[in-house]
Amino acid sequence: MPYTSGELPRPRQAVTTITNPMIELSDLSKRFGATKAVARASLTVAPGEFVALLGPSGCGKTTLLRLIAGFETPDSGTIAIEGRRVAGDGAWVPAERRRVGTVFQDYALFPHLTVGENIGFGLPRRERVAEVPRLLELVDLAGLAGRYPHELSGGQQQRVALARALAPKPSLVLLDEPWSNIDPLLRGTLRAELAAILRRIGVTVLLVTHDREEAFSLADRIALMRGGRIEQTGSPEEVYLEPASRWAAEFAGVGNFVRGHAADGMVETALGSFCAVGCSDCCAVEALVRPELLRLHVDESGPGRVILREFRGHDVFYRIQLDDGTMLCAQRPSTEDVPLGARVRIETHAASIPVFQTA
Repeated sequence: MPYTSGELPRPRQAVTTITNPMIELSDLSKRFGATKAVARASLTVAPGEFVALLGPSGCGKTTLLRLIAGFETPDSGTIAIEGRRVAGDGAWVPAERRRVGTVFQDYALFPHLTVGENIGFGLPRRERVAEVPRLLELVDLAGLAGRYPHELSGGQQQRVALARALAPKPSLVLLDEPWSNIDPLLRGTLRAELAAILRRIGVTVLLVTHDREEAFSLADRIALMRGGRIEQTGSPEEVYLEPASRWAAEFAGVGNFVRGHAADGMVETALGSFCAVGCSDCCAVEALVRPELLRLHVDESGPGRVILREFRGHDVFYRIQLDDGTMLCAQRPSTEDVPLGARVRIETHAASIPVFQTA
């Protein structure tokens, strides 16, 4: 675990105690041949919570989602949904009886059925007349019931898939990389609209994604996965500002790992001295300083030089080389102009600085 220091921006409070969880996973494992896809994963999700399973490709997040949905059987561990055990220790409830709606990466719409027929496919015939128009209105597709999937845009197909998942009135909706096939220019708008729909109806959501921006912007809480294990859970702010490991720190975003020495509750680094609460023993450490925490001041006598400048619209990304060869990155508002090649003096914001002990 890292030490933290300084005054930190107050993170959203992560859910720590859940008395009546919507999802409860305990020591869940799943192996495919020699590959351990999920390794003793435990996770609790509260009713109405929006949780993102975030991690790199192959980390096991989609397998974990499929275990919850009932498309895979765990090798060990248990799964409970709404307090009812659905898998493990001799229990098994099939997917169609778990009250779980799933939106797949490719939407999995029936090409030979109309929009209305796709949405009403899993409903009793007597309910379709009323429910299909209601769901079309909910996902802003009113009037398109007679069209076929190939006549719709990717975003519209996604809305149909969501409406179909919501048709049986599930208590839990699972989203498996639902925006990966959407045009990047439209992705942000579409995910905000669909997330707003899900929040409006109060359903619990578990999202699988490898996109940090997606997870940070949508989720109440993130479960960060690595190698089949859940590395850390917490609010987006906690995962970013208080990473549980160096790997978590790197995956959560760009950062500067500055070598230092900790003694008597303080850490001395090339960027200054920081308080390290809970760190009293002398040891070599690396302090994580996020790019947005560095201020740059043009100063001919400064210890660094700007060797790269990337204008990104709302901000500018800089790479700075210190005289001792250390490389740093900084991210500043585009209203602050620091020329390429300029010598600079560097200051740090008062903020939380995670510190990791080195070997």
